[in-house]
Amino acid sequence: MNRRFQLAAVALGISVLARVAWALFWPSNLILVDLHVYVEGAANLFGGNLYEWTDSSRSPQFPLPFTYPPFAALLLYPLHFLPFGVVAVGWLLATVGALFGIIWIALEMILGPEAMQQQRWRTSAVAWTAGGMWLEPVRSTLDYGQVNVFLVFMAMAAARSTRWWLAGAWVGLGAGIKLTPAVTGLYFVARKQWLAIAASVGAFAGTIGLTYLLTPNETKKYFGELVGDPHRIGPVGSVVNQSLRGALSRLAGHDIGGGLLWKAAVLATAVLAFFAWRALRSDDRLGTLLIVQLFGMMAAPISWSHHWICLVPLVLWLRFGPLRDAPGAGLMRAFWLFNTIVGIPWLLGTVQTNMWEISRPWYLAWAGTANAAGVLVLFGWMIAVKRLSPAPAVDRSPVREPYPVA
Repeated sequence: MNRRFQLAAVALGISVLARVAWALFWPSNLILVDLHVYVEGAANLFGGNLYEWTDSSRSPQFPLPFTYPPFAALLLYPLHFLPFGVVAVGWLLATVGALFGIIWIALEMILGPEAMQQQRWRTSAVAWTAGGMWLEPVRSTLDYGQVNVFLVFMAMAAARSTRWWLAGAWVGLGAGIKLTPAVTGLYFVARKQWLAIAASVGAFAGTIGLTYLLTPNETKKYFGELVGDPHRIGPVGSVVNQSLRGALSRLAGHDIGGGLLWKAAVLATAVLAFFAWRALRSDDRLGTLLIVQLFGMMAAPISWSHHWICLVPLVLWLRFGPLRDAPGAGLMRAFWLFNTIVGIPWLLGTVQTNMWEISRPWYLAWAGTANAAGVLVLFGWMIAVKRLSPAPAVDRSPVREPYPVA
């Protein structure tokens, strides 16, 4: 074990201990607020009031309901039998483990599995995990005790796997926990992995069928009444919501809703994402997955800044990926690294006096488009790089990776 690896391991250990201390002893009543909702809300799964229950003790401006499908509550249900401090520490450690998995898979998808056998890249994975814990999407996820890192890990594991049934299961189960991971199915479409799509649909249907057998009323209520209501999740116009709908609502000064303007913006983003994907190399699986995940963040009605965990592998892709030396790559890296370290939406959120008030000065409205505008620029840059450096046409049909991956 070389000295650099030891230093990286020590840095990771210090980061974990600091986060545990922060989670357990910081005096803010918002710390681990979402984990409290998961644990205490899921305890109502079999009581018939899972979706009527709310917790306002830690969020006075917005009583927090349980917003996930009943399958998520089923998985979380056993946690309420444990002391919350035990759950909190275990959740944090598991989140860090999932973050390490995201970084490892990202590096492996960029460099190849052989590179990850080298000490240099193993050390990099540990060091990036230690630093990644302090990037805004991750540190906010750890603050709130959110589930986002696990969901992105599941998407990364699905893209990594060469077994269609396992890849599909990862995505279907992720969608059963929270609907937004279903967008990963577009990755399978891009890669023409039709069996994986079928497996993901089957796995998702299985989560619904299981909860319908166990709690039919809660399942019918969620999928029949609540699934399309973004206002249960929170205020659409809050600056922490970095989706297209959130950004456009703040620019307009009111919630634009799901009408023509929003649909046109999603369609334009989809077109831009398609051509950005077409500009990638056919073997750039991580680049394809990132485009899909970023499009999902943009199209969702609400994408809190701590939902954007995919920015961690994006920074790695910009640093080590195939476009690392392309014109403008340095600016792309600088912006996204700055935004993930500082967290522009999070920073603006600290001066937002009322999360329900959408109208604001124009300079704050435009600054609050940081993630959404950044994604549009990123997609445009990918397309421009392709035009500046045209390459011969390549076969975009997926090639089975020459190594077995679980």
